[in-house]
Amino acid sequence: MKEGIRKPILAGTWYPGKPDILRHDVEDYIEKASVKTEGRVIGLISPHAGYIYSGGVAGYAYRLVRGEVFDSVIVVAPSHRAHFRGASLYDRGAFETPLGVVPVDEELAGTMISRSDEISFLQGAHAQEHSIEIQLPFLQVSLGSFKFVPIVMGDQGRRFCEELASVIADSVGGEKVLLVGSSDLSHFHDYERAKKMDSRILRHLEAMDTEGLFRDLESGVSEACGGGPMAVVMMAARKLGADRAKLLKYANSGDVTGDRGSVVGYAAAAFFRSGSGDTKKNNHSVVETGVGLSEEDKSRLLAIARKSIEEGLKGEKALQEEEGSAALKEKRGVFVSLHKKGMLRGCIGCIEGRKPLVKGVREMAQSAAFEDPRFSPMRGDEMIDVDIEISVLSPLREIKNIEEIEVGKHGIYITKGFFSGLLLPQVATQYGWDRKTFIEETCRKAGLPSQAWKDKNARIYVFEADIFGEKGDVLHRK
Repeated sequence: MKEGIRKPILAGTWYPGKPDILRHDVEDYIEKASVKTEGRVIGLISPHAGYIYSGGVAGYAYRLVRGEVFDSVIVVAPSHRAHFRGASLYDRGAFETPLGVVPVDEELAGTMISRSDEISFLQGAHAQEHSIEIQLPFLQVSLGSFKFVPIVMGDQGRRFCEELASVIADSVGGEKVLLVGSSDLSHFHDYERAKKMDSRILRHLEAMDTEGLFRDLESGVSEACGGGPMAVVMMAARKLGADRAKLLKYANSGDVTGDRGSVVGYAAAAFFRSGSGDTKKNNHSVVETGVGLSEEDKSRLLAIARKSIEEGLKGEKALQEEEGSAALKEKRGVFVSLHKKGMLRGCIGCIEGRKPLVKGVREMAQSAAFEDPRFSPMRGDEMIDVDIEISVLSPLREIKNIEEIEVGKHGIYITKGFFSGLLLPQVATQYGWDRKTFIEETCRKAGLPSQAWKDKNARIYVFEADIFGEKGDVLHRK
């Protein structure tokens, strides 16, 4: 990092300052949210008040991206205290919260600054600004490790919003980036008037209607302290392929405190790209590829995985068991994925078979439940809502031409230097990727540029898998 770390200013006041309490509270807000994705998430709208007031609403936005992987996150927020032209983009170092340090994506930040004379780094614009900081613990819990670009808007006028949206879309290129617009809605009106004013904003969000949003904000019939960031995220999301929007949740402070005399409004919304980019998190595909497991073998492995997690919840080590059939004695790569109410809750695996399959499943199940760095360790009260999915891998086979990759049949493993990444066969079909997108996403998973597969030093492997879940419902054969 080129420079120092921007320290939190709200920890212990607007949200808990102790890491364990903060993580628990944010996870609780997210877990209580009930949402359904309608495609690949491009952008979110989330409030930025104290968590006791707006955390429940923010949880709906971040539930949609729990466990997802993005190349970068761009947070666009309003300036509440400093006055300046254009936007201040924090282009160096990192931001800190009680949950850890979030590095700034300095490469993307530099590209954006180079594209506009009205975007620069003004450290004072960020020193006391809360509207970005309040988003970070939610992002940390939802995504785990990520890098981001923090933007504070001093000018929320229509012309500059259009310019900033174009800069964002042009700078992102082909990267998979999440946009977050930070905004509260009406301030300090009585409950009924606030709902009436806010309802107009909500309609514009659902229709992706930036013109209507600007019109109502300029006339004063509606209010939003982050109206500019909302407009920018809507416009940039559309430029990046979003063609659908959804209001996820609306509430105001009166719904929390019971005081309806003077309230602040909050909304969570999302912008999706449908079609080939659809995310189908709830359809856990079951793949039959001749790895050699019988239905009895699969049932036994699923039972072993669940028992192993239950032992871990009691603080016990995974117990040894008889290996069973010849197939279960084979040394194979295996991944165990956990889904809670249709959302990823953990996924850990080993690529190559170094242990008998029975032992590998036992160990990977506990690792997925308690050691996936993207999630906190599983709690006992969660187990009833968790479905287990197991992917048993065939041996890796190196290829020289990506034309050998069969989407729906093969998973991909890529290595280059110290970097490596793997995506299971079902991922490509769940997201509707073609072959080229699949290999590019595998590169990104490895922490490499999307075109790294073309490098002569890159090595590409394919594999097949038997993928099966506790519900046992074969959705389609790949």
